[in-house]
Amino acid sequence: MTFGQAAAVSILAIMIALFVWNRLRYDLVALLGLVAAVGVGIVPPQHAFDGFRDQIVIIVASALVLSAAISRSGVVQAWLRPVSPLMKTAGAQIAVLGTIVAVLSAFTKNIGALATFLPVAVQIARRNGYSPSRVLMPLSFAALLGGLITLIGTSPNIVVSRLRQDLVGQPFTMFDFAPVGIGVAVLGLLFLVVGWRLLPEKAAVRTDRPFEIADYTTEMRVRPGSRMAGKTVADLERLADGEITVVALIRSEGERYVPAANWSLGEGDVLLLQADPERLKQVIGDTGLEFVASRRPAEGEARPGEIVVVEAVVTPDSAFVNRSLPYLRLRQRYSVNVLALSRSGEVIRERLIRVRFQPGDVVVLEGREEDVIAAMTATNLLPLAERNLQLTQGRRKYLAVGILVVGMALAVARVVPTEIAFFGAAVLVVASGALPVKDAYDAIDWPLIMLLAGLIPVSDALRTTGVTDLLAGGLGAVARNLPAYAAVLLIMVVAMLVTPFLNNAATVLVLAPIAAGLAQNLGLRPDAFLMAVAIGAGSDFLTPIGHQCNTLVMGPGGYGFGDYWRLGLPLSILVAVAGTALIMLVWPLR
Repeated sequence: MTFGQAAAVSILAIMIALFVWNRLRYDLVALLGLVAAVGVGIVPPQHAFDGFRDQIVIIVASALVLSAAISRSGVVQAWLRPVSPLMKTAGAQIAVLGTIVAVLSAFTKNIGALATFLPVAVQIARRNGYSPSRVLMPLSFAALLGGLITLIGTSPNIVVSRLRQDLVGQPFTMFDFAPVGIGVAVLGLLFLVVGWRLLPEKAAVRTDRPFEIADYTTEMRVRPGSRMAGKTVADLERLADGEITVVALIRSEGERYVPAANWSLGEGDVLLLQADPERLKQVIGDTGLEFVASRRPAEGEARPGEIVVVEAVVTPDSAFVNRSLPYLRLRQRYSVNVLALSRSGEVIRERLIRVRFQPGDVVVLEGREEDVIAAMTATNLLPLAERNLQLTQGRRKYLAVGILVVGMALAVARVVPTEIAFFGAAVLVVASGALPVKDAYDAIDWPLIMLLAGLIPVSDALRTTGVTDLLAGGLGAVARNLPAYAAVLLIMVVAMLVTPFLNNAATVLVLAPIAAGLAQNLGLRPDAFLMAVAIGAGSDFLTPIGHQCNTLVMGPGGYGFGDYWRLGLPLSILVAVAGTALIMLVWPLR
């Protein structure tokens, strides 16, 4: 072994040890490894930052932005409403939500798909009398299974595609992963529908409501052209499954009524509604109602992305105490609107402009970010933990989905390269106002970007120093007397075992060149081996630390580290066996 090979192996071994140790952030470990690789000379200084300009980084970052835009649109929540009555048991919920999450994960970031449905899953579980721990881990695994289906479903697929282009001059296309991925996902979901019984029932931490407040009371107007014009009060309440209440109705002449369920709504009617933020958002998107207090900025006054919606609590020494909105004059002084009010233990039946605020009230403010901050500072309101409220969206709800569909179509048709298609789509969702600029930057998982940028040059050093050839030779010696399917299975199992302790994208960067070298030594085509790496690296079902989806459900589900083995080990065996069989069927070795 040469000095360069020894240095590359040593740096990689130390990085893996630090990943397992988990005392340093994984992105910092990757960047330290890059510095060490440059320091010992195995990565030339002129190539040290190649990872930052690699197309993998562009595609992953763009996919995260698009995922955030789709989640923000509320389209997914709208899809779910017709099937809500079907989810009365844990198995039925996993079947319905798991399928939806898997399908969504095939086209967006799986962590985003899971995060979108996590509060819904917790609410449905509690409503039907079983612990969320029964369903959250299966939903996490469903998100991982769905990511195996397409090029953009998960980072390992993107990395493997790039490496295939380097090896054979042709990357994997958008749906090259589908024949194997769909088969594995379907079998995995069928197992999860019954396998959830292997999980212990635990008392989970509540995350659907980060803090306990009563439902909000707000005023909304039936604007011209609204779907609710001519409909009844019961029709409106039915849209939200009975979880929104019409407290009062104010006609154009100023008369206030407590309406019966069969009362018809007319254009210009003002409704005093009580509901949680998600139900209010749903009503806006489905009905075309508008907030009475909301005032969209005039042209040139503010861009759509600058408007924020913030929750704040009225402190005992706030200027709000014992005062009403006309006295406070927030719109005139700060260009800020109060959209809604929540008061613990009390149903607000007055119009918001007549309510005198009390300490402990929670208000929803709308305006430009700097104006909202100024108003809260001046009136001594305390901002609450951010819940990413999006009460005022509605008209652009399908825009992000349409842009993503067009981008995927251009990539599949090879009109433009994949990285250009997704980068362009990400820019368009921001430029169109479907996703505010701040939210776009927040959506990007910067530690993951740093991890990729740091590991790409280091993994490339394994190739340039000959380490991958050396390791491939060793694996080749082990696999030489094995049947071809056993060699493919071996690669997949190794990827599965490494991924929990080495980020899945990093696993691909390390193992894919080795797998390709093994195929070459055996005189076989590399496609099946690269697919095995992608499936194995994307199938982390064994620990809570190998993938963000598993980490996300750990707290809400009340899981311990060892709980993942209960469901994850049999699922891993199923994926390894079925995945190998499908790979052998779809991707010929010769």
